Amino acid sequence: MASIWVGHRGTIRDYPDFSPSVDAEAIRKAIRGIGTDEKMLISILTERSNAQRQLIVKEYQAAYGKELKDDLKGDLSGHFEHLMVALVTPPAVFDAKQLKKSMKGAGTNEDALTEILTTRTSRQMKEISQAYYTVYKKSLGDDISSETSGDFRKALLTLADGRRDESLKVDEHLAKKDAQILYKAGENRWGTDEDKFTEILCLRSFPQLKLTFDEYRNISQKDIVDSIKGELSGHFEDLLLAIGKPSSASKLSYSALGAGTDEFTLNRIMVSRSEIDLLDIRIEFKKHYGYSLYSAIKSDTSGDYEITLLKICGGDD
Repeated sequence: MASIWVGHRGTIRDYPDFSPSVDAEAIRKAIRGIGTDEKMLISILTERSNAQRQLIVKEYQAAYGKELKDDLKGDLSGHFEHLMVALVTPPAVFDAKQLKKSMKGAGTNEDALTEILTTRTSRQMKEISQAYYTVYKKSLGDDISSETSGDFRKALLTLADGRRDESLKVDEHLAKKDAQILYKAGENRWGTDEDKFTEILCLRSFPQLKLTFDEYRNISQKDIVDSIKGELSGHFEDLLLAIGKPSSASKLSYSALGAGTDEFTLNRIMVSRSEIDLLDIRIEFKKHYGYSLYSAIKSDTSGDYEITLLKICGGDD
């Protein structure tokens, strides 16, 4: 069965002659030797898919009675350590931890919450919610509720529920109906009916929304993005814009990568999209900034951290 965490536009694929026991042993040697053999760690962990890395983690535990992530934490440091630990973390657990980090401490990182929740599929969201509960013994919904408010909170909770339709079939009649509802909820009344926007943008499939937005343009002579900008504000506006922009997850991900990106965002996108659509993110990035993601990483990072990111990135185009 194809994994829900693997797409067709990733930079990392299954390694052909894979042997978890050979890899586990090589990693153990790389960590245990005098001075860590970072090159060996990088070449193994960036050239195996996440599913293969999980088998290495199992093998490592069985052979040496230790958690690979703990040994990596004990041996490495800084950004490089965070990235290597991320690579050996199952995708749903990784996303759960990123969501938790986004809500921890003094301020909530609304951009990270928006980016994760608007780009994951319903099936992925269900796994993330389970992982969140397993790791933190709290429901993701409860934490979102206590850390956010208003229409933004409602929209995040709707997305976190993992109820977006995922069928590829489109319904023209529904698109016309939804377009009318959106028009009446926004442009065509005093005050905006935010709930209608949330309901349609957070529950309909992406192909369905594309059709709805075309219908909306016919009715209102306006682009849905312009209407959202004119009618809504704040984090709620940002979230709906993320969904309303004509594209895929790759668009949102590349914009999060922007100039002078923090390590938290960079690691999340490079790791979580490396087997899904990092090739598309690279294209979007170059289109938008005029230089490649590869060269941006090269100028913004250094050392083993840089080497690892460049290997995940895959190419300089």
